Amino acid sequence: MGIARKWVFPIIWMVVFAVIAGALVKVAFFPDAAEADGSEFPTGQIIEPQVPAVLGTIRNDVVLDGTVNADAAVAAKATLAGEVVRVYAAAGQWVAADTKLLQIKALVPNDDGSTSTKWANVTAGAAGTLSAFPVLVGQMVNVGEEVGQVAPPTFNVTATLSPELQYRLLNKPTEAEVQVTGGPAPFVCTGLTITTPLAGAGSGGGDGESGGTGGSTTTVHCAVPAEVTVFAGLTAKVTIAGGIAENVLTVPLTAVEGAAQTGVVYFVLPDGSTEQRPVTLGINDGVSVEITDGLAEGELVLQFVPGAPAVDPNFPGGKPVDGGVVVMEGAAR
Repeated sequence: MGIARKWVFPIIWMVVFAVIAGALVKVAFFPDAAEADGSEFPTGQIIEPQVPAVLGTIRNDVVLDGTVNADAAVAAKATLAGEVVRVYAAAGQWVAADTKLLQIKALVPNDDGSTSTKWANVTAGAAGTLSAFPVLVGQMVNVGEEVGQVAPPTFNVTATLSPELQYRLLNKPTEAEVQVTGGPAPFVCTGLTITTPLAGAGSGGGDGESGGTGGSTTTVHCAVPAEVTVFAGLTAKVTIAGGIAENVLTVPLTAVEGAAQTGVVYFVLPDGSTEQRPVTLGINDGVSVEITDGLAEGELVLQFVPGAPAVDPNFPGGKPVDGGVVVMEGAAR
């Protein structure tokens, strides 16, 4: 035991210290050559994602937030200037389109200087509830003067259409599918119109100005079928079918500069470089777009237009992803 303490243990400690000292010298003065090379150059590479033009189906459905409204009241107007001599109806009464509301009497001069009496009956003009009827017997009225209002029992759905979505409805659809919140099953809303007020429409014109762009909101309007029960003020989802294209050539919308009629894609050449190529566009669904001319099936294009932010398809609202560039693992950022 004394020999081990005197000779064996000291020798073992000397060997351990020698190994540690050698390792420190190696790390400090003789670094690994491969690690030195790796510190100067990135181990990954930056590439731009590419996608092929493929055959697919595009359903161009435009979905809007809408509101249910009662149809506007129809004005009943006097057709003769004269005195109201009879009143046949009262406010709140249901009337048919040909229901007589009042009778007007007028004295009309003749060519010989005498006068003759002329009579005219004013009818409701539309079926509904006589919502306003302020005329009294003995009152004088003029031609075209409003004498009553008839509120029809019908409803409509309206929604606002953004300017860019108008490109997706160039085929002018005439109906839409409507789902009323908390209401009946989806139904077809007919008589669809898309209207934008003309510049200056609704302006007073007294100052000579055109009214600017304050009234330029584009509105979608359609009629609710009479057999569908709805109430004014309800919200609704309005789905307008802008067309469907089956078995057509498609690319992601992010790959195209432009989204309607014409565009430009960045075509991938055999050597990996790209060139701009004009293409003709068909319909799109907000994600993919139809290519009607300019590309062949299988040809590669950049997935994202250079300089434009990429959009992560997993986030419907749109989420930028490294500006359209994919960074491979190990690449310098």
